[in-house]
Amino acid sequence: MTQAQAPVDADYLARRRLQRGSAGWVLLAGLGVSYVISGDFAGWNFGIGEAGWGGFALAAVLMAVMYFALVLSLAEMSAAIPAAGGGYSFARQAIGPAGGYLTGLAVLIEYALAPAAIVVFIGAAVEELVGLDGPLVYAAFYAIFVGIHLAGVGEALKVMMVISALAVLAILLTAFALLDDFDADRLWDIPAAAPGGSAALPQGWLGVWAALPFAMWLFLAVEGVPLAAEEAKNPARDVPRGIIGAMLFLLFTALLVVVLLPGAAGAAAIGESGVPLVTALQTAGHPALGTLVNVLGMAGLIASFFSIIYGYSRLVFALSRAGYLPRFLSLTNARKAPAWALIVPGLVGFAISLSGAGDLILAMAVVGATLSYALMAASHILLRLRQPALARPYRTPGGIATSGTALVLSLVALTGVYAFDPRAFGYTLLLFAAGAAWFFAYSRHHLVARTADEEFALLAQAEASLEGDAAPAATPA
Repeated sequence: MTQAQAPVDADYLARRRLQRGSAGWVLLAGLGVSYVISGDFAGWNFGIGEAGWGGFALAAVLMAVMYFALVLSLAEMSAAIPAAGGGYSFARQAIGPAGGYLTGLAVLIEYALAPAAIVVFIGAAVEELVGLDGPLVYAAFYAIFVGIHLAGVGEALKVMMVISALAVLAILLTAFALLDDFDADRLWDIPAAAPGGSAALPQGWLGVWAALPFAMWLFLAVEGVPLAAEEAKNPARDVPRGIIGAMLFLLFTALLVVVLLPGAAGAAAIGESGVPLVTALQTAGHPALGTLVNVLGMAGLIASFFSIIYGYSRLVFALSRAGYLPRFLSLTNARKAPAWALIVPGLVGFAISLSGAGDLILAMAVVGATLSYALMAASHILLRLRQPALARPYRTPGGIATSGTALVLSLVALTGVYAFDPRAFGYTLLLFAAGAAWFFAYSRHHLVARTADEEFALLAQAEASLEGDAAPAATPA
């Protein structure tokens, strides 16, 4: 049986405390948008090449339903269990130590690999613009943005908001410019290419299946908002508002790019473009704006890179504090930032980025994401069934039916990722197996508590002890 090897006393927690009360729901919503916004600029559009506009639109609707159902489920769990581990914390409470760790591992694969892929894309863009070598750019971006996070969460979230605002501005300017150029006939300019295909579904229903991974890029990583729960001003209120607000805004931006870009430039042209916003603007006769949007598009990549670094650090912090990962990774600095949880995965991500295989790395991150979605949706169902009396300041509309929808669609999406890139699927499963072996061979014997409830109780006791010790020191002599 797993045993608690190190009691969570006041000293243990004092060296592992995040900056509480740093983020309201607006900053959390901005964090959610930052995670995802780069996906609006490129990547999703290749799904049109796989399925035609009609097939991709169906895939995008299915993935929008999956993400929205998952977000509503996470909103309930984050209000009831406001811990920095996000999905890991929810799964540990619902499934136990092994289920919690495996969920956290799936999220960690997504969040550790995604910045490595994104920095490769940033490096390619910088090399194209100014000729700097890719690896030098990778190192500079990791150093700069990990450094900003080390300065404290309040500073980091505000920087993220500014960068994300520039990316959103690019999307809104593009949409406004293309309104007069929209022609619905251009959505159907890809001819049928499969038996039984049509202008609406050129590749038939198999095309819709193959387009699912691309549709995920419009929303990928929004599930990371609950990782900020311990730094929210009022977690029970702010995290549900933040993640739902982010998802609603992302639905709006997804609608803009998926409809207006191919409607202005043609589905065929957008389906094969590396820079779809720029392609649409140039085709519609707005070259100057296209140049500006091309520059601002870097802000989208940087926003996602920056915010996902935040996400992996909070997940590593929570897994380490609980004993799943080496405990030094949860130590925080004077500004209450988890220093080693920022630095060590950053070094690993930089090493991975040196492969230059951005597309493969990102595909592996998507595999990790879909695995985690299934486990998080299952956690919501199990918590409803096993702990009906758990205090739930926010309750998911539709209850188990909603999280059940997320579960089914996440499994369907997982098969789509396999169909798109079996190599990435296999590599990710190897990583997952290696991480699972670490748990069963070592970390399950070194947890700080036997159950999630026990861990939270110990943390609460240590927190109260720290506050009690601080009170007399604040009293004038």
